Amino acid sequence: MRRYGPAVLLALVGAAILRVSLFSDLYLRYVQVGLRPYLVVSGVVLVLLAVVVAVLVRTAGEQEDPEVLEDPENPDSHPGHTHGPAGPRVAWFLTLPALALLLFPPPALGSYSADREADRRAARGVGTFPALPAGNPLDLTLGDFGSRAVYDTGRSLKGRTVRLTGFVTRDAGGTWYITRLLVSCCAADATTAKAEVRGAGAPPVDTWVTVTGTWHPEGEPGSDAAWPPVLDATSVRRVPQPDNPYEKR
Repeated sequence: MRRYGPAVLLALVGAAILRVSLFSDLYLRYVQVGLRPYLVVSGVVLVLLAVVVAVLVRTAGEQEDPEVLEDPENPDSHPGHTHGPAGPRVAWFLTLPALALLLFPPPALGSYSADREADRRAARGVGTFPALPAGNPLDLTLGDFGSRAVYDTGRSLKGRTVRLTGFVTRDAGGTWYITRLLVSCCAADATTAKAEVRGAGAPPVDTWVTVTGTWHPEGEPGSDAAWPPVLDATSVRRVPQPDNPYEKR
């Protein structure tokens, strides 16, 4: 049975990838939606490779020289081939990460990742932004809200009621923020967009909420005082985590 270790490992990894990409939307915790076809193809290829490896191993076993006898003093030896002591047994541990991914997919990044990323802001000089659509409240991404609040000299957010969706984070002083992670490709390159929420009590950390309110200007555009942007909340509503927890950067 140990001969089939590589095939089992390939099958587990392939099945885990197919589980999160073909049979569910869990892949959105790790990569952008556009990468789904590549994940599906990768999973199928790994499963097919597992079948090929298993067939080759079985064929090789059937063609072993029957005159080569097993060494009675070495229980790890087998007719027709040898291997180092404990090698195959150790290799089986490689199946544990694949099995864990298959059965217990890791959750999306949350407040832990957001709190440990420095407040890095893109080097995008101040200037005017395109006009916002008419109507209130206005649904905005946290990335767009933060860009306009910090860099827009035209103050396009002034007097507008906006609605933002994200998860709750807090700092050491008790101030709370509505937060979202922005990704370009996958979770490994995630950066943070957040807005300080005033005028409403803080839900538990990592709770997903939709906050409606108005922008509270702080400092001059592009200055340190303008970051993070501030939202005077009129309502805070708990919501389920969206299928795609990240925003496109």
